[in-house]
Amino acid sequence: IIKRTVVEQKHSLVLMPTGSGKSLCYQIPALYFDNCTIVISPLIALMQDQVDVLKKKNISAAFINSTISKPEKEKRLKDLVEGKIKLLYVTPERFRKTDFVEQIKKAKIDLLAVDEAHCISEWGHDFRPDYSRIGEFRELMGNPLTIALTATATHDVQEDIIKKLHINKDDIKLFHQGIDRPNLRLEAVDVFDDKEKLKKIISTLEMYTGSGIIYFSLIRTLEKFSEILGDKGFKHGVYHGKLEDRQRKSMQRDFLNGKQKLILATNAFGMGIDKADIRFVIHAEVPSSIESYYQEIGRAGRDGNDSLCLLLYNQEDLY
Repeated sequence: IIKRTVVEQKHSLVLMPTGSGKSLCYQIPALYFDNCTIVISPLIALMQDQVDVLKKKNISAAFINSTISKPEKEKRLKDLVEGKIKLLYVTPERFRKTDFVEQIKKAKIDLLAVDEAHCISEWGHDFRPDYSRIGEFRELMGNPLTIALTATATHDVQEDIIKKLHINKDDIKLFHQGIDRPNLRLEAVDVFDDKEKLKKIISTLEMYTGSGIIYFSLIRTLEKFSEILGDKGFKHGVYHGKLEDRQRKSMQRDFLNGKQKLILATNAFGMGIDKADIRFVIHAEVPSSIESYYQEIGRAGRDGNDSLCLLLYNQEDLY
């Protein structure tokens, strides 16, 4: 229904659980349209993964970001203008570049897809300010047909997304698939202190042998637990904002290819992680919002197999 709606030229806002195939909602219509589709995505790693998959299916896809040389960027932009690229993935920051904008204005664009659309509202003012300017970018592209996709958005966030896309509320169709993921077991356990928290984490690690993520709100708490778990023989990687970009990319790559089974991370880790066999997600500290919690547990069990989502609740963490 979503794909048909897009093909029939109706703007769409799509809320679907993580791992349920949101990408297909714009990739299939992109093949139907004569001209190109621009995909705005927050993550360079995610772009690379999606483009690789599309190319294996002989679909002309490309990305433009900071990882490629200037001559290669110019070539891809030229190919876009000449109609040789069906899907082009970019970050919203790319629209700051004058040369990019000039070429985009020349391209024939049938569809704009905005991935992780909650960033437009929830993170647009600080983490990714260019996300809140996507309405301006739409105008630069001639206000093409638009599909915005995310796993979760409150009613206020939905309205903010539509407003910042510069789309009339009556001109966009909302698809809300709900949040039910039957293979995920959601547990919450009251813990009194870090000692109890550690005990519960260790018992979970001993019970589940597959890949897992342990989320922390604070880097200092993450580092403390990393040291303790390491001393107890639990091999793991760490991912947080203080690490160099190179270290973060390496850790993400090792987790995706199975070299690293366990990651201790802040919420900086996980968006766009396309790993099917994550067997558990533990929140060692209470996340900042119910939406963040839902986004993060959604990374578990994408293969449809049973997975644990464990929240360790300590009243002190709220402070």
